[in-house]
Amino acid sequence: MNASVSITTPLDPVTFAMVEELAQYRGITGEEFAAEAIREAAEHHAEMRAFIQAGIDSADRGELISQEEMEAWFEERVAARRQG
Repeated sequence: MNASVSITTPLDPVTFAMVEELAQYRGITGEEFAAEAIREAAEHHAEMRAFIQAGIDSADRGELISQEEMEAWFEERVAARRQG
């Protein structure tokens, strides 16, 4: 899909003003800002979906850890942060 498509959606006045202000600050149009924001959000959600699926696949293979192991791992992380 090489051709661009357009999305039309209503924005409340406060959000629209933020988009316009930020776009102007960056020297781009509001449309360019919105397209970039949608692209970044889509990439983020695709990465999150892949991360979650990797966990599901791992669990399906039986690669699980116990609640106790998770708590110990978490406590080690907290202790390491406190130490610097």
